Amino acid sequence: MYLDHFDPPAASPLGRLTLTADASGITRVDFSRGLARALANTPRSHVLLERCKQQLAEYFAGTRREFDLPLAAEGTAFQQAVWRQLQAIPYGETRTYGEIAAALGKPTAARAVGMANGKNPLAIIVPCHRVVGAGGRLTGYSGGLARKQWLLAHEAGQGEADRLFGR
Repeated sequence: MYLDHFDPPAASPLGRLTLTADASGITRVDFSRGLARALANTPRSHVLLERCKQQLAEYFAGTRREFDLPLAAEGTAFQQAVWRQLQAIPYGETRTYGEIAAALGKPTAARAVGMANGKNPLAIIVPCHRVVGAGGRLTGYSGGLARKQWLLAHEAGQGEADRLFGR
């Protein structure tokens, strides 16, 4: 296991991200500071973490819309299926929990999709921020609703994200 941090550009309200990887791929992109403390003695600086930081910087700069990284998040078969559906949501678009459930062939599983979405360990990379409630309602995000709102506005156009946060 390898650990590093990514500090988004100063104009971003997102704060520090904790990144972890193993030999097979990126395992976590997390807003949690507690995770960083728990892994304090973990080796840093791995080629996958450097690629991840570079791609996150490009995303925040508005020059990257898709991530090209090997991913190695652990989860149940259902969680993995939900996370694949999240990756299929185009940049700048949203889907509801119900739409994700229907795409999985489980139209009554919106609540289970929400639970799997909430356990996504790869914030931003696997775009769980693109999932909204019925009627487009902005609902839960493990990084906080302000971050979710910023990410959605960023993908709608950087000027919109800046406007929302008074920049």
